[in-house]
Amino acid sequence: MDVVIRKIGSSLGIIIPKSLLDSWNLGEGDHLSVTGKGISPRKAVDADEDKWRHALAVVDRFTPRQIRAKSLANLHRWKQSGAWVSAYDEWSGIMKGKDDGVLLAAMLGRDERSIRLRQSMPYVGLLSREQVKALNDQAAG
Repeated sequence: MDVVIRKIGSSLGIIIPKSLLDSWNLGEGDHLSVTGKGISPRKAVDADEDKWRHALAVVDRFTPRQIRAKSLANLHRWKQSGAWVSAYDEWSGIMKGKDDGVLLAAMLGRDERSIRLRQSMPYVGLLSREQVKALNDQAAG
């Protein structure tokens, strides 16, 4: 289907035919993904799946010792600044522990506790901005 670029207000844009939006089950207020490859429905990103992929990337690139060091530094900084949530108490215990299996289970588990803990990940900052952007782009399709 061809669409024509035309002036819309003071910008250039396109109007997407309603029949195409209907075929995508989209309507007013829904979002589209615009990339160099085209315009398409934006994939719904499962928030925990996204956080799980980030955790997997961290586990793939860093040792448990490195993960603990960065996490404990983050937790210390957040406590000092008053940005503390109850999940950080749990993470603190996990990070201070010696059992790598417990750490990896919390980071990569599919159980309710792991899913809840991943909502407050203390190991942020280990991945570079480029790595995080690549993971986000991959999740967006």
